[in-house]
Formats: sequence, structure tokens, C-alpha cells
Amino acid sequence: MVSSVSALAEVRSEAEPQLGLAPADAVEVLPGMLVRGEAEADALVREPFLTGVDGVRIFDGKRATLLDLDAFPKVQANNYRQALALTPGLLYSEESTPLVSLGYRGIGEPHRSQFLQVLKDGIPIHADPFGYPESYYTPPLDVVDRIEFVRGGAALLYGPQPGGALNYVTYQPRVDREISGRSQHVFGSDGLYSTYNAFDGTIGKVGYLGYYNHRQSDGFRVANSDYVLDGGHFKVVWEPTENSRWTLALDAYEEEHGEPGGLTFASGANAVNYDVNREAVSRPHDRFRLRRYVPSVRYDLNANEATSMSLALWGGYYDRWSRRQRGGGFGTLPTGAASNSNDIERQEFYTFGVEPRLRHEWGGGEGHVLTAGVQYYQSDSPRTDRRGSAPNAEDGVLFRDTERAVHYGSVFLENRFAWGRFSVTPGLRLETIHQDLNSQNFDPVTGAVGSRGEKDQLDFEPLFGLGLGYRLSDGLDLYANVSESYRTTIFTESLIVPSSGTVAPADLSPSKGIQYEIGFRGHPQAWVTWDTSLFLVDLDNKFGGTVTSGNVTVLRNVGRSINYGWDAAATVDMMGWFDAGDGQDRVGRLGSLNLYGNLTLLAAGIEGGVSDGKRPQYAPEYMARGGFIYRWRERVKVAFLGTFMGAHFASDDENPTRAIPAYMTWDLTAEAAIYKDMIRLMAGINNLFDEDYYARIRGDGIDPAYGRNFYAGFAVAF
Repeated sequence: MVSSVSALAEVRSEAEPQLGLAPADAVEVLPGMLVRGEAEADALVREPFLTGVDGVRIFDGKRATLLDLDAFPKVQANNYRQALALTPGLLYSEESTPLVSLGYRGIGEPHRSQFLQVLKDGIPIHADPFGYPESYYTPPLDVVDRIEFVRGGAALLYGPQPGGALNYVTYQPRVDREISGRSQHVFGSDGLYSTYNAFDGTIGKVGYLGYYNHRQSDGFRVANSDYVLDGGHFKVVWEPTENSRWTLALDAYEEEHGEPGGLTFASGANAVNYDVNREAVSRPHDRFRLRRYVPSVRYDLNANEATSMSLALWGGYYDRWSRRQRGGGFGTLPTGAASNSNDIERQEFYTFGVEPRLRHEWGGGEGHVLTAGVQYYQSDSPRTDRRGSAPNAEDGVLFRDTERAVHYGSVFLENRFAWGRFSVTPGLRLETIHQDLNSQNFDPVTGAVGSRGEKDQLDFEPLFGLGLGYRLSDGLDLYANVSESYRTTIFTESLIVPSSGTVAPADLSPSKGIQYEIGFRGHPQAWVTWDTSLFLVDLDNKFGGTVTSGNVTVLRNVGRSINYGWDAAATVDMMGWFDAGDGQDRVGRLGSLNLYGNLTLLAAGIEGGVSDGKRPQYAPEYMARGGFIYRWRERVKVAFLGTFMGAHFASDDENPTRAIPAYMTWDLTAEAAIYKDMIRLMAGINNLFDEDYYARIRGDGIDPAYGRNFYAGFAVAF
């Protein structure tokens, strides 16, 4: 039997649960009744595609992928190269800090996944999804059961962002015992130490789960690449009746890391050259800190066989603090008088959100399903900028004070019309976003009052989508989707206040996109899975940095980005294939050997604007992943995972200093139970062949990727 939080197979791990729903071979589902049960170990690996209707959500006619982390050895130190191994299209922009940046199909800069909706159990986790959509926090992968990825504009059920929705679904309390626990400890290169400690269980109608996660490292750069993070979570799940459930949860997270700065290939007295030492530092004093505390409440109800609903409320506090030394350039050490000072930035976010959703089946058993919901969100996010009198100053003279507020409301609905094997799902989302910004400037030396800037912006945007689905046979589906997407101007684009103190408001239209996708997916046998599609992304009013003339800074609209291509992914269990041919049971005796591969081919270009004819940033012509995953009875897992990335640019103007060369890297990881499921060992070598590469370039220079590094550890469960 399964005996740890990480091996949870009970039904309540759904992000937006349909009560009583569990893996097909774990429990039987009866209308309006919660059936509890425990799955066999092999049932931990779930179906690769999200079902057509799941709780209060519709996925018919959409490219919706399930990233099952139970399929791998435990992913350590949040290595997203491994977590994304089976998924085409998502680009992982690696960096020297523990933060995560993901991009999709060349839609925009991956920095902090700002063009994606990022959620945890269906609740947004960006600092502010509309005014400041940067995801500085992501949950530790130790507690993530799976990741649901709804691609592109098809993610209208979650929000308007053009990159789609990435939803982390975390484990829920186990139901087969009153108390269980797990303690995991991992040690690795450059002072890595990571520990994950969890306890959970169910007493009567009440389940509980708590964890504490700590991770620290000195980093691989020669200085200032250290980090330390601490995260905790506690949730209580109460099921007062067989068809209702309350979930109360609290997240707490704190993190600090150094920002060692970028490198350059240029020469010069102050240049920090990549070829001389890729582990060198250009910013020895820059630091970043984050605090996040978010409670949430969720209620789920199956009113009857045809109707279910959910209600989610969340809110909390987000505190982002950084200090950056002045006087530096691209890959160069800070020099001159300015280098004796720094800029200290603090942004706080006080947020509240509520979202009721409803699902109703109608049409007398024809399979028609209506889902509808409303979301209201608001944030107050003051920002202060101070000038410190030393490179490592923690405080200084206030030179800008900004008040920012967002009020957001949306109404959304989708209806699946089903006629036998064929389904049509039209959708509508009405977006209203109000941003109010007021900024006061002060002299950075004396603190004297200076200029003032204001911006009051109200956007209303209707968004439409249409999904088509056709089931050829069990396990074989055709799908097509066309959906609109939208990205309002964010805080830094709505009001730009240059260092000189003048205000240059950018009267910009928000980005508006439409995305097309048609695909064919199959899981006709347990041993084979594939999903392939053709896609086109048409994104107008694409933003691309700033240009400065004199003392006025304005945001650039680089033009209209049109990206199109082909996605393909396939997994074959070789042992299962052989078993299907001759009726033997090699999988049971020898284990499964899954060979996998996925590929994205992308053609992309910008039309009109200042970057006419250029290729958009982070849009490689190809991106491929491949390797194998061996599993034996949930007791042994070994993975050999490869990533292959084509050359691309980190800016929309094909600037040669922002060129990212093609690279290839491999990871080898393993996990084994040595005493039942109570003691497990794990080890791995990341970047096995010590590839010298980089996947990220920012304004301060080239951010080198981690070379070969090792880890090993153990976990004890009861």
C-alpha cells in the first residue's frame, strides 16, 4: 500500500474537484456520492489528457495536457527541464536564481512567466495577474501531484493571457489512515541542501495536510549567487456530507537570493567576459527578497446528478524587495560616481479575489454541458523607490512613491453541445480591467518634491472562443480550437517615470491575439500515447521594451507578431508493446521502459512597427525533448532526459548581443525504494555532459546556465 504524501492516489487531488472523481482503477464513481478508496501504485500515473468535462471545467475541443510528475523520479531543486520533459512548446528560460521563467511559442518574454496564467489549485499566484503579472512564487515540485497546461487562447476558462494557463495541482490529504508523514533530505553541488517534510491524514470527515520546505545553495557563480527559501502550507479538508466539501488552506513563503549579474563577450577594462570565466560576477551587491502569505477557502457541491458548483475565495500579501547597484552596463562592472549608490525598490500587493463557478448538464442525457462563472479581483500595490548612499545600502532617500490599484471583473461561460461523437463548445469571456496609478517624484539627493504622474485606465474586452471535438474511437480524438486572447498594459507599461523625474505616459492599446489550433491525439493502448497539432498565433500590438530620446522614455510597439508551426509528442512503452504482441507480462516482471520524444517547429515574424521583418524574442525555430523513463513497480525509477534548443534571440530586434546559440543538455536521475515504501534513495546528475550554454539574456548581460552538478538524498515515510 502507498504510505507517503508524495504517493497519494486518492480522489481529492483534483484542482477543481468533481466530488467522488478518482482515477478509473482506484474507485467507482456513483452519482452524488463520495466514494473513498486507495489506488494500486501503478494508478498513480494518470491519463495524459484532461477529460472532456472535469468538475466545473470543459476541455473538449482544447489542447489540454497533463504533466504527471509521478511518472519521474522526484524532481529536485525545481528543475523544470525535467518537469517539462514530456511537453512540447513551453520554453524554460534558465537562470542563476531559484525563480522560474517560462515562455510559450514566442509570444513574449518568458521573464517570470508573465504571458501565462499561473495558478495553484485553480487560484492565480502572480503578484498581480493584470497590473504586474510576474510569478515570483511557484510551489515546490515536491508537493505538486501534476501540472495541467491548457494552451494558448483555449485557456479562456482561466483568464485572457495569450500564453495559456499553467495550473499546479497539489496533493490532498490521504484518507486511508489518520496520520502519515514524509521527511526528505537532499544534498548536492555548491552547498545545495533541500528538505521537504510533510504530514497528513484523515480523521472522520476531516482531512489535513501540512508541509515545510527549505532549500539553500551557495550557487555556482564565484559570489552573490547564493539563495535560501522557506515555504510552508497547511490545509484542512472537511466533507460534511457525501456531496459537499470545504477546503481551507494557507500558504507562507519567504525567499532571498543574490543577483550576480550578466556577462558579455565584449572586451574592455570593466567587461566581465563570458569566455574568460562564465562563473564570474558583474553585480556583487545586488539582492532580492520575497515574502508571500495567502489564505484561501474553497467550497464544492454536487447539488444533484446534473448540477455542481464551486466557490473560491483568496487574498493575501505579497512583498517584493530588491537593491541594485547603479553605474553598470551590459556585462560590465559598475563604475563612476553612480556606482557608489544603489536603487532600492519595494513593491507590496494586498489582494482579494472571489470566483464562483457552475456546471449544469442539460438536454435529457444528450451530453450538453453548460459551465459559467464570475471572477472579481482587486489589488492595492504601493511601490517605493529609494536611492541608497552605498552599493549595499538597505535604505535611502525616497525618490519615487507610487500608488497602484486594480479592480477586475469578468463573466465567462462555455457550453458543450454534444451529438454522439461530435462536440461543439463555444465560449465567451467579458473582461473589465480598471487601473489607477499615481506617482510622485522626489529629488534623489535632497528628497525635495518633484513632478507627478497619473494614469487612470479602463479596458473592456469581449473575448470569444470555439472548440470542436470528434472522437474517432476510444482513445482517438480530433480537436480544433480558435480563441481570442488579451493582455492589458501592465503597471510598467501604463506609466513610465524616467530617472530624470519626467513622466512619459504611454497611450498604448493592449495586446490582442487570436490563436488557431487543429490536432490529433491518441491513447488507444496503455503502451502508446501521442498528441500532434498545427497552430497559428496572431498577436497584435506586441510590446518590446523602451526607447529614450533626451529625458523622455516611451514604450515601443514592435508590431504584429505572427507565429505558426507544428507540435508533436509521443511516448511508447517498449515493454508494453512487446507484451501486447505476444501476451506476456514483461511490465509486471521487468518494469516499463518508456521512450518519449516531442518537437516544436516554429516559424515566427514581426510585421510592421519598429521591428518589421524581425524574428520575435524567445522563438527558436525548433525545440525538442527526448529520452527514456524506466519504472519498476513504483520501487525503481530511472530517467534519462534530453533537451535540444534551437538558436534564438532575447530581444525583438535580432540584436546580435542578445543572441542565444543552440544547445543540448541531458539529465540523469534515479529513485529507489530500499525498504517497502518507507525508505527511498534518490540521486542525479544534471547537465550530465557539462554543456556550456545559456538560455537567458537580460539588460545586465548574459545569464550563464548551470554546468554539471550532482545531488543525492533520501526520504523516510511512515
